[in-house]
Amino acid sequence: MFWSIFHRMIFLELIRVFLLALLTLTGLLLMAGIVAEASQRGLPPGQIFSVIPLLIPSTLPYTIPTTTLFATCIVYGRLAADNEVLALKAAGIHMSHVIWPALLLGVIASGATFGMYMDAIPSTHHTLRTRFLEDVEEFLYSALRREGCIRHPRINYEIHVKRVDGRKLLDALFLRRDPKGKGFDIIARAREAELLVDMKRGQILVHMRHCYINSENGKDEAYVQDKFWPVDLPDELQKPVKTSPREMTWQEMGDHRERLEQEKEKYAADVLTHQAAINQGTAPPNFQESVRNWSSARDYCGAQIRNIDTEFQMRPALALGCLCFVLVGCPVGIWFSRSDYLSAFITCFLPVVLIYYPLLLCGINLSKMGRVDPILALWGANALMAFIALLLFRRLLRN
Repeated sequence: MFWSIFHRMIFLELIRVFLLALLTLTGLLLMAGIVAEASQRGLPPGQIFSVIPLLIPSTLPYTIPTTTLFATCIVYGRLAADNEVLALKAAGIHMSHVIWPALLLGVIASGATFGMYMDAIPSTHHTLRTRFLEDVEEFLYSALRREGCIRHPRINYEIHVKRVDGRKLLDALFLRRDPKGKGFDIIARAREAELLVDMKRGQILVHMRHCYINSENGKDEAYVQDKFWPVDLPDELQKPVKTSPREMTWQEMGDHRERLEQEKEKYAADVLTHQAAINQGTAPPNFQESVRNWSSARDYCGAQIRNIDTEFQMRPALALGCLCFVLVGCPVGIWFSRSDYLSAFITCFLPVVLIYYPLLLCGINLSKMGRVDPILALWGANALMAFIALLLFRRLLRN
């Protein structure tokens, strides 16, 4: 029968081992992610605990396929070690009936992974990135505690501090960039300062006390006891937007790709029109610069489109990896006939670490660079695993 007591027993055992391995591996990756985020951003304990639920979905596309393979090797290795597979063969039961529970687990895992990739994973990734910007003032203070300065390409000021004591910035140095980009035209040093964020006006107010102000040449110097310096907040700190396909849902990626295609076509048409005028000798001098700028904009849109196409193929490819791993794990587990966890762990994880994921990462990079078609680049790793599984099953069914 297709779903007998024996099938249910195998499936329940697969689920038990799968959940246990998933919990363990996700916990390990989660701890590594928390340590990385905390050290990189200087997060306080409250923010660290608040981002834990947001980090979990991002790890699942990598932990679910691996734990699916692990559970398959463990369960079918035990069946072979306990001679249950031999008994089934002696009873005349074909081996194809034994693998149905594993295939069901693979289908469920693949469907769940792809379902989360449609909305949950990109949404939580975007929320995780913007969570640190919800309290801009605390975000800036954390940067000063961690790095001792604030530099941003879209802010024409730099702030350096010697030490941060609560909300006070001790021995603060305030530098305003020259509009020509040749240095700093205003340099202010204060005994202490404080940052105030005005989100309504989109400004950072640097409140400096006991401040000495110098011009660029150093000849003009003034002392003020109390001074406010307004600094405009960059757009990404005011209204965080989704700039990466990784943060976009499936529908958002499609809409964004359509907009990029329209922009690319517009830039390409402008380049052709201006280049034709240049070739005819009727173009003004600024047309050459316009052609270069529009060509760069066209190429940038093309690169963004390739990133989206790569993401479109990567998500289902990673999800289907669960099923491919199951197909490899069943014959490998039966042949090794090991019931101990260490042997099964080494057996199932080495091919993943050495073959599947390196091949997948290479495919992602080649696809983003436009050197390989995204379909071939992203599905090559799954095709290789499916081919290996076919050879393994052919040999297993013969024996």
